[in-house]
Amino acid sequence: MGRTSRRKRTTTANRAIAAAAALILGGGGLVAVNVYASAGEGGSGPAPGQDRGAARQMSTIDCPDAGIALPDVPDPARPEVDRELAAMDTQITDAYRQFADRKERIARDPALAENAVLGPLRSKRSASLDRIGIAVERAAGTRPQGLDGLAGCSLRADDEENGQDGGDGGGGQDPAESADPGQGEGQDGGQDGGGGEGDGQDGGQGQGEEQGQQGNGPEASDFVDIRSVQPNVDRPRNRRSASRGTFTTDCGRNENGKFNPDNVIAAPGVSNGAHHMHDYVGNQATDAFAGDDDLAGGETTCRNQGDRSTYYWPVLRLQNGEDENDVAADGGGKDQNTGEIQTPTQVTLRFVGSPAGKVTAMPRFLRIITGDAKSLTNGDANANASWSCTGFENRQLADKYPICPEGSQVVRSFAFQSCWDGQNTDSANHRTHVAFAQDDGRCPAGFRAVPQLVQRIVYDVPPGPGFAVDSFPEQLHKPGTDHGDFINVFDDRLMKKVVSCINGGRKCR
Repeated sequence: MGRTSRRKRTTTANRAIAAAAALILGGGGLVAVNVYASAGEGGSGPAPGQDRGAARQMSTIDCPDAGIALPDVPDPARPEVDRELAAMDTQITDAYRQFADRKERIARDPALAENAVLGPLRSKRSASLDRIGIAVERAAGTRPQGLDGLAGCSLRADDEENGQDGGDGGGGQDPAESADPGQGEGQDGGQDGGGGEGDGQDGGQGQGEEQGQQGNGPEASDFVDIRSVQPNVDRPRNRRSASRGTFTTDCGRNENGKFNPDNVIAAPGVSNGAHHMHDYVGNQATDAFAGDDDLAGGETTCRNQGDRSTYYWPVLRLQNGEDENDVAADGGGKDQNTGEIQTPTQVTLRFVGSPAGKVTAMPRFLRIITGDAKSLTNGDANANASWSCTGFENRQLADKYPICPEGSQVVRSFAFQSCWDGQNTDSANHRTHVAFAQDDGRCPAGFRAVPQLVQRIVYDVPPGPGFAVDSFPEQLHKPGTDHGDFINVFDDRLMKKVVSCINGGRKCR
């Protein structure tokens, strides 16, 4: 979907209604359900002796991620399995919409959640899981175990609203510093940190309602003043045999406005497989239906035409009361992603080496997803978000958006997995064919080091909590759901140059 230069502006009345709704709904976009009442317990409000405040808890739908639970799927079954997994994402999106539309009634009658939302969702998921089981059994002769246990979903509270202050910082590695060879392993830079020392809210609380926290998030508590975060970057030491060079590819900033809500890696062949809009740089043929041949022949925005790789990530939007031209489109307003899409001021794509030794060439069409678009409900096992501000990049955040001081810009970074299994360009869950290096910089057993993509994206946005990345609706636009996707379409000659530069300790472009 291309971006036009004209946007539909909301009226003053609409902005007032939206602001009032944000206040009524607590910024998270949902009147919460009684956390103590279940469908089996009935009732229409808090139990006797309970405080009404305890009833304002539930904010999203939590479902087991069937994709992660299916690490092994036979190749013949993958197209059908991928389609069903994408259908299950749509089912959750639709159920979340039902939840949001009934929020006030559910607050009064929690049993309605089971009858109108969770029960129908469970039935649809059961049917999809059954079709997945049939497809795998047809190809492999054996039905996967435990599929039935993945059908049920529940309502849950937004953990960020329930006393979590962000922990002790955003993690150890500063991906933006990975130009120094061997320092880009980054798995600790976004896995389990938080919002820094202290509560960090003095720079953002009180601005949230004013700066467009509407719909289903984010909230003021999702932001932290970067100045309140202590330096937390831990750069690994290079071994003597480290590969210290770098290769930087210039593919622009998506100035030509290539957007779509597809995900050709996770949901090939499915339109709107992501339910949020992506920025694309590099290969211009990329959409849900692009195969390897399409990518090999696609035009590229990369200055070096030997790089036809695909680089994409969720767009960042200002929550400023202005509507983009996708306000009524899939991935945009129809999936509760609203606001003005921001074009980055800078995008840096750099490939770095290993602190433990030499790297080998990536295979052509290797696919890598880093981070987890569903980390709010999945947990942070696969999360890899890293947020900071220019001038403060020794302070990284994993589960908070930064509030940057005047003159400083927002930075989002990804250090991709740098170890490859030596055989597969993809895997059933799109994760197990690649891995992060271990704490000592070495790859896990059975994996080999490849050039590591370190991606740095900079935005000039107004100071304060007025922006968010696109997300699946039920993920509430949390910063920890940020993620990046990459398909390697370097030609053989250029990939050899990349490996030679990195292993030879040179800085190349």
